[in-house]
Amino acid sequence: MTKTYHFWITGCQMNYADARRVATELEKLGYESTPRAEDADVVILETCTVRQQSEDKAYHKLHSLKPLKAERPGVTVAVMGCVVGVRGNEVLEKRFPFVDVFMEPSTDGLPLISHLTQDSDYNLEQATTRQRHALQDAGLEAGAVVLPVEQRGQLVSAPVAIVYGCSHACTFCIIPQKRGIERSRPVGEIAAEVRSLVAQGIKEVVLLGQIVDRYGFDVPDGPDLADLLRVINGVDGLERIRFLTSHPSYMTDRILETVAALPKVMPQIEIPIQAGNNDILAAMKRGYTREQYRALIQRVRTIIPDAAIHCDIIVGFPGETAAQFQDTYDILAELRLDKIHLARYSPRPGTVSTRRMVDDVPDEEKRRRFQMLEALQKEILQEKMRRYLGETVEVLVEERDKGRWRGRTPHNKLVFFDHPGQLRGQLVNVEITHTGPWSMSGRIAATGAAIPAATPTADLIPLTVL
Repeated sequence: MTKTYHFWITGCQMNYADARRVATELEKLGYESTPRAEDADVVILETCTVRQQSEDKAYHKLHSLKPLKAERPGVTVAVMGCVVGVRGNEVLEKRFPFVDVFMEPSTDGLPLISHLTQDSDYNLEQATTRQRHALQDAGLEAGAVVLPVEQRGQLVSAPVAIVYGCSHACTFCIIPQKRGIERSRPVGEIAAEVRSLVAQGIKEVVLLGQIVDRYGFDVPDGPDLADLLRVINGVDGLERIRFLTSHPSYMTDRILETVAALPKVMPQIEIPIQAGNNDILAAMKRGYTREQYRALIQRVRTIIPDAAIHCDIIVGFPGETAAQFQDTYDILAELRLDKIHLARYSPRPGTVSTRRMVDDVPDEEKRRRFQMLEALQKEILQEKMRRYLGETVEVLVEERDKGRWRGRTPHNKLVFFDHPGQLRGQLVNVEITHTGPWSMSGRIAATGAAIPAATPTADLIPLTVL
């Protein structure tokens, strides 16, 4: 009887990439994914601690698995990600003794694989051997990944981690403690993973790093992000490449010129400012000023004139006054970026800001500032999106959403349209007939790509995503 596994995932795209690597190792052992934890032989929790709410959610989920383990002692329960941290966590092991395996972030899954195979019987060994032989016969390279069967031909875009950890240490961030110092993956290993994903139907990859521009910084005379982009741009069958997250102190003209030159690299730059006041930026230990950020945005728009620029903002950082928040509001109103990811500051145990600063901005005020920026960005996007009205845009189709096809433009704008055919993974031209602040809708353009006939669609992805 086939053994099964179930993933529960929270957090960033790096967590999804980590989960996929572990899923690859399980698939190699002959395991198949299942959408229900109650039906699984192996339950894996991929956790996040970027906010206290995320960490609390992980603990709540862990507690909910205790009755399952009591009822079915043979079930393997594994926890991975930032809740565990790179140094292990004896407190967690004592608090949750029913958990079989704890794995650090950016794991290759070997602790879990070792646990699962330590008492394997002859039949499982034979099944494993057959599975490995099949993979070898398929010609998989070192670094290749195996998608769960249900995802093959269904996923269109996939994250690929290129640098683990972070060595910058902003005062509000827990990641360096949880994921360790930066470690860049070899170019060949990354390229092999991308090629194997493309062979399984992936059309777009998102190259990930906590500070993705620092790829190769830990390798003397090694490749940099621009070099890696050129290699991945040469992968046959891959349609689009994105990368995130950048940092204003490490984004270079060489990277920007490479984005402008390579046809598969999308004109989207994810480069957080976090705050628009210099004193707050210094308290955050960001390493740049609002003036330097403004100059960087001007350089981006000079080198990539149509670039879509996204950023992150934290409101209510310790000590942030109304006047300092107004600096943030003003620079966002001035720069008119394409997307902002908003967050209200929350103390994270272990961070510098929690140890040394007072969380003195009331929650009500944080919410007010959040809503002010949200309203500003909505107004900006209402205007910016109108320019697409009547235009024809290229859309990479991802999936059906409430009966309509959904996809994204090169600038990562959401587009919805109707069509009876099976379009998942196709590049089509869509004439925009309606725009809103967050998405657009339209119809297949008369000059659009050839559309395949309608075919039945399969259900998507067994991973539980929260």
